[in-house]
This record gives sequence, structure tokens and C-alpha cells, in this order.
Amino acid sequence: MPARRVVTGRSQQPRKRFAEELRLLRNGRGESLRELAERLGWDASTLGKMESGTNLGSPEVVEALDTHYGTPGLLLALWEVAMGDNSQFKEQYRRYMDLEAEALSLWHYGVSTVHGLLQTAEYAREVLTLGGLKGPELDQQVEARTGRRKLLEGEDAPPFRAIVSEAVLRTPLRMPQEWREQLEYLLEVCERPNVTLQVLPLCAGLHGLVSTDMMFLRLPDGVTVAYAETAHRGELVEEIRAVELLLRRYDAMRDQALSPAESRKFIMRMLEEVPCEPST
Repeated sequence: MPARRVVTGRSQQPRKRFAEELRLLRNGRGESLRELAERLGWDASTLGKMESGTNLGSPEVVEALDTHYGTPGLLLALWEVAMGDNSQFKEQYRRYMDLEAEALSLWHYGVSTVHGLLQTAEYAREVLTLGGLKGPELDQQVEARTGRRKLLEGEDAPPFRAIVSEAVLRTPLRMPQEWREQLEYLLEVCERPNVTLQVLPLCAGLHGLVSTDMMFLRLPDGVTVAYAETAHRGELVEEIRAVELLLRRYDAMRDQALSPAESRKFIMRMLEEVPCEPST
């Protein structure tokens, strides 16, 4: 039996199909992006990015579009399928890297590992090895990751605030000396005028960003975007209301963190606890 032909003429790629459906519905109404934004109360640039496929938006805006177009559940279903399209993850990360390079300031919270901008080569190698890399590809990725640290160097380096969970500092590398060097590097980096490092103690308890590594980037046009990363995926968040909500959660968590001076002392205590290498 011959393969079934696709006769709708619409894309079969989830992300493209979702964007295409948004454009078709709006054009069918004869609305401009500006008119749609005014009627929904959402940002026109966000709606435009959703129609171009560069941003999936949030479930709230998708539900609002479903209501506006009289398509209950249709767009939300397409959105959920598009969110599960793994082929977009690497594309989003590449875009995130481009935005990171042009950011005027950066705020980070790390719950699982030391952020890449603060990693030693040995730390990066162990993390990437556990992720399945090996051979020449591993060497290339370690070099690329450590090369990113130059972003925080020099007179024009952007301000960078990093809040690191105590759990990260209690998860050492396998080799004590390499772990010692990572802690020493954190102490070295936080001496730079553009870097602020804080530790969130475990006793602070639960908070709004629990289990999520988060980076906020303030861009030259004044817009702030967020990148949320879990163990298996990352998502670039650009919708204004969603970013503002995450920022409020970040600010609340920062109030629970140790001061920079207290955080430095905490890392120094952790350093003292690293066992010495056995003498040979």
C-alpha cells in the first residue's frame, strides 16, 4: 500500500505547524499583530515571535488565543506537542549562547552544578563525561566551555550575580584536588568587581525556583529574557509576564541567600573540609 499523502499542505513539524496555525487564524480574522496584541493585552513582539516559530510562548497566552479565535483547546494541544519537540532544544541553546554573549548583565541561580562561566576545566570535563561525551568531542566541549569564562574578564565585562545552592557545594568532584581547585577558583572569581557570588543555604527551605537552574539576561534593548534548565532540557523564556514572574521568584530567593561576605566564608569552610591527597 502506498504511503498516505499529506494533503493539507501544512507543516508536519510540531513547532512550525503551531506557528503556521497562529498565522492562519490571525490572517483569517484580518487582524494585524498590533490589533491582536491590544485586544488580548499581550506584547506584540511576543505574538510575532510565536508566529515566526522562534518562541512558543506560555500556556496563558495560548489559552487566550484559543478563546479569542474560538478554537477551544486546539492551539493548546498544538502548543503541548511543539513543547515536546526535542529537535528544538539545541536550537534554543544556540540562541541562548548568542544572547549571553551580548547581555549587559546576567543573574544566575544554580541548583545542580556550578555554572559554566564559573567552572574549571576539570569540573567541566567531569560534568561532560557524565553526560556521555568522550574523545575529541569531549576535549572540544571542555575547551569551548572554559573559553566562555572570558565573558567575565576585562574592564567591559558585564555584571554577573550567581546564587549557588549549598547542595552544589556539597557535591564534590571525584578527585579531591580537582574539587579543591574548583572551590579556589570560585573564591578567585568573586573577587572581581563585576562578579557577585552568594550561597543559598539548605536551611532556607523550599522556594519558587526549586529544582531549576535559571539564568536571566538583560539585553541591550532593555528586554530581559530567562533560560530555565532542568536535568534533561532547557527552555528560553521571552514572554514578558513569564519573565517577570520568574524574576520575582529570584528576588525572593536572593533575600534568603547569604551575603557575599558570608558566602565567601562559607566556601572557605568547604575548602577546609576537602580531604588532602594521600602522599606517595
